[in-house]
Amino acid sequence: MSRDRVLVIDDEPGVLHFVSRALRAEGVEVDTSDVGADGFEMALSQPYRLVILDLVMPGVDGMTLLKRLLHHRPDQAVLVLSCLTDTRTKVRALDQGAADYLGKPFALNELLARVRARMRVSQVRDGVLLRANDFVLDPVRHEVTTTTGTVVLTRRESALLGELVQHAGESVSKQRLLSEVWGYDFDPETNVVDVYVRRIRQKLGARAISTVRGVGYGVDL
Repeated sequence: MSRDRVLVIDDEPGVLHFVSRALRAEGVEVDTSDVGADGFEMALSQPYRLVILDLVMPGVDGMTLLKRLLHHRPDQAVLVLSCLTDTRTKVRALDQGAADYLGKPFALNELLARVRARMRVSQVRDGVLLRANDFVLDPVRHEVTTTTGTVVLTRRESALLGELVQHAGESVSKQRLLSEVWGYDFDPETNVVDVYVRRIRQKLGARAISTVRGVGYGVDL
C-alpha cells in the first residue's frame, strides 16, 4: 500500500489498536477515534483515502454518522466494520453509500485486502478521462461530455458508468456491478443496478448503455 491516510472510528480500544497497527505495518498513515462525534469532525477536517467505521457506538450511532459524513463528503470511501452481520443492516449501510462492509470478528488478511481494494478505487487521479462511444466520462468531477453538452452524474451513477466504460465492448454482469460499485459480496435480491442504469439513460439517452439479455449491461467502444 502507498502512504495514504486512513481514519478508523471504533469505540473498542482493542479493535482500534489491532487495525491501526496492521495498517501502519502496511505503510498506511492512520488516525483513530473512539468517539463517533469526534471521528465525524476528524473526517471533515481533512481528506482521507478511506474511513473505517463501526456501527455500534455510544452517542452518535455509526449509521447516522455514515449518513451525515456522506452528506458532507459524498465521495468519501467508507468501509463499515461491525458486529452486526445481518443482511438487512448490510444492505442498509451499502444503500446509504458505504463502499464495503465487513463483519466482526474478521480475518486480518481479508480486512487488508478490502482496504487495498477500496483505496485503489479511490485513487483516481485528476485528469484521467474515460472514453467510450460518443461520450467522455470524468470520474473525478462525475461529469459526462457528449456531443450536445455536459451532464452531471451522482457519485454512484458515475461509478457504475465508469465500470462499464472500463470494460467497453464487453458484457458486464449485474453481480460484477453490484460487487464493484456497491461492494456487495452476496446476493441482496435488489434491482438497484437496473434502477441506476435507467437513471443514467434518462440523462444520457437510451443508447448510452445497452442491455445484454441474461447477462447484464455494456457500452460500445
